[in-house]
Amino acid sequence: MTNHSEAGANRAATLADSVGLALRRRGNWLQLAKFCIVGASGYGVNLSVYTVLVLSGVHYLPAAVCSFVVAVANNYTWNRVWTFRRQRGHLVYQGARFLAVSGVALGGNLAALGGLVALGLPKIPAQAIAILLVMPWNFLANKLWSFRR
Repeated sequence: MTNHSEAGANRAATLADSVGLALRRRGNWLQLAKFCIVGASGYGVNLSVYTVLVLSGVHYLPAAVCSFVVAVANNYTWNRVWTFRRQRGHLVYQGARFLAVSGVALGGNLAALGGLVALGLPKIPAQAIAILLVMPWNFLANKLWSFRR
C-alpha cells in the first residue's frame, strides 16, 4: 500500500507543479482571453440564429440544435485560426474532437441551466451562470485535447 500512496503523492506533486507552471505562462492567459472572446461571439451567433429560427416558426428544439451547430462551426473556425493557431493539427481530427468537447459542454450547460431554473433563477441569468460554469472545462479540454498536436 505504501508504494501506491507514494506514487499517488508523486503524481499529485507533478500535476501541481505543471499547473503552477501553466498558470505562470503569459501565453496561456492570452489564449484563455482569446477563447473567451471566441466563446462570446459563439454565444451571440447561437442566440441570433435561434431567435431568427424561432421567430420564423421553427419549433424551439430543432432551432436550438441548428443554432448550436452554427455556433460550433463559428467557434471551431475562430479557435483554430486565432486562439490555437500554433497548435493546428489535422482539420478533421481536431474538428471531431472539438465537436465532442462541445457536445459534452452543451450537456453540462443544459444540466446546469435546468438545475438553476428549477431552483427559481430566471432563464437568462441562469444561462449566463451555466456558461460560466462550463467555460473552464471547455477551455482546458480544447487546449489539451482538441487542439493538441
